[in-house]
Amino acid sequence: MSELGFGDIDDPEEHQPGRRRSPRRPRRRVGGCLAVLVALAVLVGGGYFAFSYGLTAIKEKLQPPPDFSGTGTGQVLVEVHDGDSANDIAATLKAKGVVKSQQAFNDAARKDPKSTGIQVGFYTLKKQMSAKSALAVLVNPANLMRNAVTIPEGLRVDQIVDLLVKKTDFSRKQYLKVLAQPQQLGLPSYAKGNPEGYLFPATYEVPPNATPRSVLAAMVKRYEQAVTKLDIEGKAQALGYSPHDVMTVASIVQAEGRLPKDFPKIARVLYNRLEKGQPLQLDTTIVYIFKTRGKLTTSDQQRNVDSPYNTYKNVGLPPTPISAPGEQAIEAALSPTPGPWMYFVTTDPSNGAMSFATTYSEHLKNVAKFQAYCKTHSC
Repeated sequence: MSELGFGDIDDPEEHQPGRRRSPRRPRRRVGGCLAVLVALAVLVGGGYFAFSYGLTAIKEKLQPPPDFSGTGTGQVLVEVHDGDSANDIAATLKAKGVVKSQQAFNDAARKDPKSTGIQVGFYTLKKQMSAKSALAVLVNPANLMRNAVTIPEGLRVDQIVDLLVKKTDFSRKQYLKVLAQPQQLGLPSYAKGNPEGYLFPATYEVPPNATPRSVLAAMVKRYEQAVTKLDIEGKAQALGYSPHDVMTVASIVQAEGRLPKDFPKIARVLYNRLEKGQPLQLDTTIVYIFKTRGKLTTSDQQRNVDSPYNTYKNVGLPPTPISAPGEQAIEAALSPTPGPWMYFVTTDPSNGAMSFATTYSEHLKNVAKFQAYCKTHSC
């Protein structure tokens, strides 16, 4: 008897003679159909999702961006910076709660050609304004907050403070507190911590968020811009003087002269006397000591005072500038007119006419003209 395994069992009908073998029926593939149906469902579902998503995106494109209505409420201070684009301004407005969306403001700006002319500075707007209302405020120059202060050439620090107290909301005490710590003003190293002469004369916009320190620091920054353009470091070295010396000369030029055409000649007289070791003998430095105003002359008693600023008794330059020189005076100190002059005097103070002399006898003749003027006018 042979051993049979499970794989060796035969179908008995397969071997019966006279009977046809019937074909086997194929098995139904239920799993394959189900996979097709699932794939089809996924395809249809994905298509619906894509269609729905696309339709939502189209709707969002067609709908206007979020925007407030009306002119808003309350008060918001907004600053437009130099170089800001419409989108930068929109971001600022959105962050401060003025507009509801950046896109709403950008769309409004795109439709208004005046939006390219928005000026740098501060504006007062409101919370929750429509983009169009916010834009209307910004494109109107009359809404730019202005508080301009003009510092004329030739003022001392104490005079500049007087003017600032009148033109700003800060007290003398507040300005003097800042000046007592000059290191926070950004003064050049050669100023040696003394702001005299380095608060540049110009017109300044005092913004609503200004402080005494920011006001004074802006003047020092403006000074740096002016002297960088004039190359004070290089030109002073070429003259054989320090930038501080040049600024001191420029301050005297500004204090002594009235007509810019005379400035380079005044500077030359000062350099000529310095290089020959002669005292400068300037009433303007005596005026600086006593802080007098409106006087062109000084007394014998004043000229005998002991002070490093007394240029009658001391040879050389005073220790600091005696006024805030403007750009023309600084340029004159850097580029003095060549010449042998050793003296100058204002011969007609009414129009600022000045006479220059090489010899002392010639100078005395010019002084006589000045004295003749003072006999009929207050000097």
